[in-house]
Amino acid sequence: MNAALRNLAFPVVFLGFFSSHAVGQAPINPDSALQVILNELEGTLLSLRQAEQLSLRNATSLRRAEAAYLAAEGGVRRELGFYDPEVFFRLDYLDQVQPTASFFAGATVLSVEQASSRAGVRMNLPIGTQMELALNANRPKTNSAFALLNPEYSVFGSLSFRQPLLGGFSTSSRKQLTRAERTVEAEKARYDQQTVTVSAEVEHLYWDLYAACRDYAVQKLIRDRSVVFLKETELRVHTGLVGPSQVANARTFLAEQELLLLERHEQMDHQSDRLASLIGARPERGMSRFIPVDDPPGEIPIEPVDVVVERARNENLGLLASQKEVESVQVLADAAGWELLPRLDLVGSLGGTGLTGAGRDVIFGGDTLRTNRTGSFSDALNQVTNRDYPSWSVGLELSIPIGFRSGLGEKDRMDAHVSIARQRYLEQARLLEELVRGAHRELAHGQERIKAAREGVEAAQEQARIGLVEFRNGRTTAFEIVRLGEDFARAQQRYSQALVRTAKAAATLRQLTSIEHSSARN
Repeated sequence: MNAALRNLAFPVVFLGFFSSHAVGQAPINPDSALQVILNELEGTLLSLRQAEQLSLRNATSLRRAEAAYLAAEGGVRRELGFYDPEVFFRLDYLDQVQPTASFFAGATVLSVEQASSRAGVRMNLPIGTQMELALNANRPKTNSAFALLNPEYSVFGSLSFRQPLLGGFSTSSRKQLTRAERTVEAEKARYDQQTVTVSAEVEHLYWDLYAACRDYAVQKLIRDRSVVFLKETELRVHTGLVGPSQVANARTFLAEQELLLLERHEQMDHQSDRLASLIGARPERGMSRFIPVDDPPGEIPIEPVDVVVERARNENLGLLASQKEVESVQVLADAAGWELLPRLDLVGSLGGTGLTGAGRDVIFGGDTLRTNRTGSFSDALNQVTNRDYPSWSVGLELSIPIGFRSGLGEKDRMDAHVSIARQRYLEQARLLEELVRGAHRELAHGQERIKAAREGVEAAQEQARIGLVEFRNGRTTAFEIVRLGEDFARAQQRYSQALVRTAKAAATLRQLTSIEHSSARN
């Protein structure tokens, strides 16, 4: 009687395992044996939103993209500084004693003390103009008997400029600034795209971990049932219902499931480690893995593929960055086209002079000489600002390189770089379309794939149920039950893969169309 009850126990338990059906998008009923194992997994619970938030704070690829963007902003600031006014000042002092042989030197040993200074502002304009406003002052003091002013204050002020006429004006003079501006736009686009990419990578790894946990649960359930199956087979051998070969089959099956369980365990921990590396966080102390708490999404709306491709072309930030790179190189190529011409500059200046000092009487022969240029340094400065003694100049400066090889070579070089950048952009655009169409196909077939995989699970369950009935009635062998168990495990894995593949395809499309960034921008 006890043996008969034991003979009935295994089919009932094993059949219970194969009778749990997947419903809707949920991988298994909440009260099923598989869900019980999933609930018993030890680890730190982690939602998809938590993983994404951690990755945005800790992902090293995102921090590198941010640093590149900040460096590009620094480049723009540096180039803008080229047009900032520059104040300059120079002060020189000379103390000189020298012998003389001329009567007109005014002393046998001439002593000169001279303080000279130069101060002003210079700046560059975006159209290529170089301007300088300068004030030069000179204060000589000497022991010469013929110095009418001692000390003497000599001041000269000038506003000078140089304007290139054949340099394309702002095309050439702003080339580095314009290039830096295009570079910062490209790096900003790359940074935003990397934010979307990191979110998509986190979602991919999250669903891979989800599938690994589910595969582990399926494998553990099969291993546990294999233990029961071996015991029941040994009981049936003792009662003479089956032969010793059936026990050997059951033991072989159990050994294989033990090995597979170890592999599934390692795969689950490996997927958790990959996710932890990306988000920059580890499970809680004492826990070896993360446990996902979210399920893959259900129905996902699908737009026509041409609409999605067009959106990707317009919204993908990586493609936008490549376009800005083309524009950046084109700026230098345009400037090189102007710079290969002869250099023709318009130069000019406006100035004024002032002269004062402490007047002295100079006795020359029998005459006493004196000057009316007496005054202080401020008087000399007023003469300059009032332009009492004005000056001006204007001219053209022409420089023609012989052969033009340097300019033509630079133009050819930059045109080639533009071509390289454009081809790189076209290559990226074509690859983007290929990836979008591939992800769209996976997403479009996702529901059919999930449905087919779910039907495969149900069919494998039914096969196992029928096989157990036949095994109980002696019409099949333990080997067939083993094979049916393996079929069920593969069906469950295909179902997990179908769920995860569809969810990852949706995440990939969001990444390729930069949809998170577009939503945030709108």
